[in-house]
Amino acid sequence: MIGELYADALAGESAELEHVDGTRTTLETARWFEPIDGDEELLSHCSSPTLDVGSGPGRLTAALTRRGVRALGIDITPRAVALTRRAGGFALLRDVFDDIPGSGRWATALLADGNIGIGGNPEALLHRLRQLLRPGGTILAEVAPPGTRSRVDRLRLRRGPLTGEWFGWATVSATDIRRIGLAAGFAEADCWTAYGRCLARLR
Repeated sequence: MIGELYADALAGESAELEHVDGTRTTLETARWFEPIDGDEELLSHCSSPTLDVGSGPGRLTAALTRRGVRALGIDITPRAVALTRRAGGFALLRDVFDDIPGSGRWATALLADGNIGIGGNPEALLHRLRQLLRPGGTILAEVAPPGTRSRVDRLRLRRGPLTGEWFGWATVSATDIRRIGLAAGFAEADCWTAYGRCLARLR
C-alpha cells in the first residue's frame, strides 16, 4: 500500500505523512517535479557516472543527463521510474539494497531531498553506498541544519481512510553527518548551505 499511495501522490492525488503520535503533514510531491533553488549546487558537484538514489519523478537524473553526466535514477515505485524516463532520464525499479548495475564503479551517489533518511538507518545506507562507489567516490546528501536533532521517525502514508505500512525515516543533522559518515567508512565530510538547503559531501 505504501507504494500505491506514493504512486498516487506522484500522480497528483493528495497524501499525508502520519507519525505514530497522530501528527500529519502534507506530502508535497509536486515540488519534486520542477527545479528547486539549490539544485545547481548538487548538480555541479556530480561526476560521471552518478547514481540518484530515491530519484522520484527524476528532475535531477534528467538534469544530469541533459548536461552530459551519465546518471541513473533508482526508485521503488514504477510510476516514479516512468516519470523519470518521460523527463529524459534513465531509471530502474530498484531498492538501493538490491543488486545495482555498476556496483563499485559509481563516481557519485546522490541523496537529495532528505533521502539520507531512506530505511531509517543512515549508517547502513551510507555503508551500502560505499560498496557501490568506486575508490575515491563521493556521496552528496541533503541534511538537516546544524542543531537539528538527528532521529528516526516511524511514518506511514495516509489518504483519507487508506493507510500504508509503517516505515522508518531518519533525519540527519549537519552536526552529526561527519560522525555517521566516519562510522560508514568515509574519512572526509564537509557541509555548506545553498538557498537555505544544507548540503553535505562525504569522501
